[in-house]
Amino acid sequence: MKRIISFIILGLLLTSSAISQTLPYLKDPTFKAGEVLKYKLRYGIISAATGTLSVQNSKYSFGINDAIHLSAFGQTSGAFSKFYTVKNQYDSYIDQSNFLPILYTENIRENNYRRVEYATFDHKTKKVNGKKGVFTSPTQQTFDLVSAYYFSRNLDFTGLKSGDKFKITYFLNDEVAQLGVEYIGVEKVKSVLGELECIKLSPEISPGRIFKKSSRLYLWVTNDGNRIPVKAQVEILIGSVTMDLVSAEGLKYPLGKRVSYSK
Repeated sequence: MKRIISFIILGLLLTSSAISQTLPYLKDPTFKAGEVLKYKLRYGIISAATGTLSVQNSKYSFGINDAIHLSAFGQTSGAFSKFYTVKNQYDSYIDQSNFLPILYTENIRENNYRRVEYATFDHKTKKVNGKKGVFTSPTQQTFDLVSAYYFSRNLDFTGLKSGDKFKITYFLNDEVAQLGVEYIGVEKVKSVLGELECIKLSPEISPGRIFKKSSRLYLWVTNDGNRIPVKAQVEILIGSVTMDLVSAEGLKYPLGKRVSYSK
């Protein structure tokens, strides 16, 4: 059950990540400072966790003019909190001109377990400096969990057709890894904010103690100027896990407003 809880919390973040060639991205960001997104995760019909993603102007400059502070917080809720407590904070500071991370920190609190981690990124040399040493990446676009999510919202999907795949490179748990994502198409999804036209994606997952061999993770992202995740769903060995958007504040565009890069 602990592995399921960890997946639920990280599921808010691991919905994005690159091959050795550069991934194309939009010139202008799909988000702005002041944006706050809140999510609820369910294990079957049971409330399991909540998550909050927010964007702020960075109080640190890092020698650039437009550093942005991205923050993600996830915690267990409801019945899950009674036997397993998770309160995890993730922070990423990025260069808004290319969405690449500069500094990443995480503060993990799971029952009595505690871990504080950090990483700095040198994209020119393809190096990630972590708490346990220096790691080499195959690409000059390497992300942490949080910056991977926001970068993916700014990917240029213009040329993608159903079945096309891409990869994103990320640093996690003292390892540089890659996540493959398949573009499925466009479909409408019902949410608490109304029925929304969404881009449907399928990030890859590995069968094991949590997932069935046939399990697929699906993510629905608004096909508007904001590209915010509305829903995610995956079947596990027993039941399913679902993430739903419950509120969205400070959006750059009116929700549902199509723009030039909408599919």
